[in-house]
Amino acid sequence: MAYLTLFFTAFAAATLLPAYSELLLGTLASQGRPLFWLWFWATLGNTLGSVVNGLIGRQVDRFKHKRWFPVSELQLHKARNRFNRYGQWSLLLGWLPIVGDPLTLVAGIMRVPWLNFVILVGIGKGLRYAFVIWVVLEATGFASSAPSP
Repeated sequence: MAYLTLFFTAFAAATLLPAYSELLLGTLASQGRPLFWLWFWATLGNTLGSVVNGLIGRQVDRFKHKRWFPVSELQLHKARNRFNRYGQWSLLLGWLPIVGDPLTLVAGIMRVPWLNFVILVGIGKGLRYAFVIWVVLEATGFASSAPSP
């Protein structure tokens, strides 16, 4: 049940919903749960949440002329230009707070191929969660108490 909760928390954290998967991941890691599976489910959930952002981005052109649409044509143009300047590789930074979610949304608008999208976003998010686990292990002393090979 903990892995499922972690998956959905990480999924929600990658969307525009407020969620803090790092706190849950850190708590579960400090409890001595298997680290690979914590890392796996958090990374999978967060990456799939970003895929939702990409799907939403792919629908932007359908709705950008509606009165209720929250982003102006000028803002969309600037976002496209910024994304073009840094390219698909910027998706490695999809884990960043504040800019990561809009970045994956713009990647959807730009129609980045799904395989590239998932691989680049997954690498970035996987590295972030590995770092969170490492910090927790260092802070709790689990890293030094683990048996060495």
